Amino acid sequence: MIGIIQGRLSPPIEGFQETPKKWKAEFELLETLGIPHIEWVLTSLDNPLFKENLRSYPISSVCADHVITKQIFNKTFLSQALEPVCVAALKNNIPNITVPLLEESSVEKKAQRSEFIGGFLPIVDSYPSLNFSIEAELEAGDLLEIASLRDNIFVTYDTGNITSFGVPHDEYIAALKKKIDNVHLKDRTFSAQTVPPFEGDTDFELIFETLKNIGYKGRYTLQTAREKTGEEITTVTRHLQLFIDALNEKLI
Repeated sequence: MIGIIQGRLSPPIEGFQETPKKWKAEFELLETLGIPHIEWVLTSLDNPLFKENLRSYPISSVCADHVITKQIFNKTFLSQALEPVCVAALKNNIPNITVPLLEESSVEKKAQRSEFIGGFLPIVDSYPSLNFSIEAELEAGDLLEIASLRDNIFVTYDTGNITSFGVPHDEYIAALKKKIDNVHLKDRTFSAQTVPPFEGDTDFELIFETLKNIGYKGRYTLQTAREKTGEEITTVTRHLQLFIDALNEKLI
C-alpha cells in the first residue's frame, strides 16, 4: 500500500513539487516498481487534472497545494479554489482530496481555524461522496477539532512535518486514531530539514509500532527527500525498500 507523491519519479524540471509535463511516464513505472498509487499534486488550476481523462490512472488523492496561501481564509477564494478540484475528482474517480494547512495556510490560531472551517464545511457538505484529508502542523486536539466535524473529514499524517513540529508521534497517532487515512512518509530533523529516510530525527520504529497498535490499514505515500537529479528511480527504489523492510518488521 505504499504509493508515491507525484513528481518524485521525475527530474524537478518544472519545479520541486509540480505536475511533470511527462506525468504519464510516472504511471508507466508503477507496476515495475511495485507502487500501487500516485497522489496527484496541484499547485494551480492550470493543470492536466482539468483537461485529461484520468479515470484509468491509479490516483489515490489530489493534494491541493494551491490553497497554501493566506487567501484560504476568504470563503470566496476557498470555494473557487476547491470546488473545481471536487468536480474534477468526481469526474476522474479520485476518492480523496488532501487539503494542506501549512505555512501561509496554517490554522494554529483558533481564530484562523474558525475562519477556515466557516468556508470549508459548505464545500465538504456539497460533496459527501468525497473524503477530505487535512494535512497540518497542529496539536492533535486542534486537528481533531476539525476532523471530527464531519464523517468525510480525515487526516493526512506527515511523519516528517510532525517531527519538526515537535509533537510526540505516539501521542499524535493515538489521539487521531481512525481519522488518519493517509501517512506521508518523510524523514526530517528537528530543525525542519528534510533528509533521506532514517537519517533524520523521525522515530519510525515508534511510528510504525503505534500505527500497528491502532490497527491502521490505510494508505502510505512516499514523500521522501529528493537526492541526485537524474537518479530519481534509483532513489525511490531504495527509499521504498527501506520502508517496506521497516513496516514488515512491525506489521508482520
